[in-house]
Amino acid sequence: MSFKEKVVVVTGSSSGIGASIAIQFAAEGAKVVIVGRNEVKLKTVFEQCEKHGNQTLSVTADMNKDEDIKRIVDETIKRFGKIDVLVNNAGIGASASILAENALEIFDKVISTNLRSAVCITNLAAPHLVKTKGNIINISSIASLGVLSPNNFIYGASKAGLDHFTRCIALELAGKGVRVNSVNPGPVKTDIISNMGVSESYQEKIWNIMKKGTALDRIAEPEEIADIVLFLASDKARSITGSIYVSDNGALLKGLMPAE
Repeated sequence: MSFKEKVVVVTGSSSGIGASIAIQFAAEGAKVVIVGRNEVKLKTVFEQCEKHGNQTLSVTADMNKDEDIKRIVDETIKRFGKIDVLVNNAGIGASASILAENALEIFDKVISTNLRSAVCITNLAAPHLVKTKGNIINISSIASLGVLSPNNFIYGASKAGLDHFTRCIALELAGKGVRVNSVNPGPVKTDIISNMGVSESYQEKIWNIMKKGTALDRIAEPEEIADIVLFLASDKARSITGSIYVSDNGALLKGLMPAE
């Protein structure tokens, strides 16, 4: 697959799945716009993208700030003049009981990052994607498709909303030649758990629990999700829109994650 001269925007691309997506697009000839809050991590991803000899734009931005999101689109158009692919990958994980006093505080933060930011940047980027008959790919989760663990209604609701957003705008933009799809991973080895403030010793326990919760008894690597994203953005997937692509090592087959 070649994405030579294509302009690809990847939010949340300073590490994990987003970083792998950005690097793989760069390897296939794309001009990549990487977005994140951590300048140090962004610099590392920038250098890896630049190794492929293409132009890379790094934008330090907070996806919870509308002015930052507008700046991402404005700087992309100023530098490259178009947008061919938008990958809405920015997201955070958090859990809380519906009985918790701070449930709404956590809910607002997660919905803002996982759903509202995707709606906001898509709203701004869509006119440019219509011009290029481009692609939108949302990175969701199997948490949108099943109740995998207790106290996970906030994250699950944010991703379920993202799935339905995918379907709705896929229908709206189909007539304009823009395809919209979602990739819903199961457990993927990233820094999402450490970013939640979990201790290093307990992180390993969580990963082992997640591994036991898959039918194939494995945790995916970020590159596996990037492979699917590049396929969906390519002409090989030209008949695919409004689809929810699951890559979970069979986690949904087993249902509820084991408690220990």
